[in-house]
Amino acid sequence: MARRHAGYADSRRYYDWLDRAREDIICARLLLGDDSCYNGSAFHCQQSVEKALKSYILLKSNILVDGHNLVWLCKRAAKYDGTLSQHLSICASLSKCYIETRYPADIPMELDYRQVKAFYDMAKTMLTSICEEVDSALDIRRVHPDQGAATQ
Repeated sequence: MARRHAGYADSRRYYDWLDRAREDIICARLLLGDDSCYNGSAFHCQQSVEKALKSYILLKSNILVDGHNLVWLCKRAAKYDGTLSQHLSICASLSKCYIETRYPADIPMELDYRQVKAFYDMAKTMLTSICEEVDSALDIRRVHPDQGAATQ
């Protein structure tokens, strides 16, 4: 199920995806400090959540999912932990930062500090929540190895 591009395959290790999600949230924070980089900051917010959700789904299912739609990814992750569905509105807000912040448009997305800071706060909240879910899943596997294998 790993995608192949120009001689490489996406990692199938959940922790690689989580590391990149953390890197994206750091980039988002740094870019937030420069008003000429608000689009980049918003994009990294979206990317952080996308990679964190993919990490969680990979950990729980051993399946590397494709796609960038955060609502769809969140619903998929919520199959393993229903509490993640509380983040659907965050995902809906951040999903618009995938294309609109990366490519020129006839009607550009006008972002100001307040909006991008809100995107950052949403992404940080969600990343923290997913990291807690990953930690919890790993703790369960350590305590109850048989149960951990059954939930994969």
